Amino acid sequence: METVVDIQDVSWKRQGKSILSNINWKVERREHWAILGLNGSGKTTLLNMINGYIWPTTGNISVLGQTFGRTDLRELRKSIGWVSSSLGERIKGSSLVEEIVLSGKFSSIGLYDSYTEMDRNRALEMMEKLGCSKLVGRTYQTCSQGEKQKVLIARGLMGSPKLLILDEPTNGLDFLSREDLLLTVDRLARQENAPTIIFVTHHVEEILPVFSKTLLLREGSVYAQGYTEEIFTKENLSQFFSTSVEVEWKRNRAWMSLR
Repeated sequence: METVVDIQDVSWKRQGKSILSNINWKVERREHWAILGLNGSGKTTLLNMINGYIWPTTGNISVLGQTFGRTDLRELRKSIGWVSSSLGERIKGSSLVEEIVLSGKFSSIGLYDSYTEMDRNRALEMMEKLGCSKLVGRTYQTCSQGEKQKVLIARGLMGSPKLLILDEPTNGLDFLSREDLLLTVDRLARQENAPTIIFVTHHVEEILPVFSKTLLLREGSVYAQGYTEEIFTKENLSQFFSTSVEVEWKRNRAWMSLR
């Protein structure tokens, strides 16, 4: 199998404080992973590192076969789709949704480069695939939070990435909008030509069956990693969250409650 992410003995310190410690993690092609951790566990720092925005203090990183230190990270990022709340905050509300999707080809915030009719058709295709083609002609500020997230995912797919990172994409969504977005992600992940997807969350119930493997991060360290069903036991999650929890499985998803 082709290795998509290979992180070996990686640590990162800022102002003398350890943010990530001794991270070892490998993602193979067509393996869809979830990353679960509470706020402050190091999830965003790890994503920034995978995207090459910060450099490890120690250790080695390889993404899509490209070893950091021996590759042009600007070119590498063109093969990575990243959807995050920070990205959404940087988009002008007056931008047309189709232009936002088109900007994904150039990895830019805003559309400054010329595009072809083929590019526009691909943007419309991505919006159709994500179930948001009805938004064509509307501005970003008129979309609901769920619609905005679908637009950002379509943007992330515009450049035909080999790796798609969804960083807490359900933030701010109500239950119905969340389930609708999760259904969209599930359909995307099951497509034959889907990119490898990393889904980041701090809610256990959002981890769909298609994310067969999970990485648990706690206080900047890997608490556990492996097959989701084996990791999500009440004993394991009680220790992970440092509180007693019950875990109930419904439709191959774990639902957690306090004991």
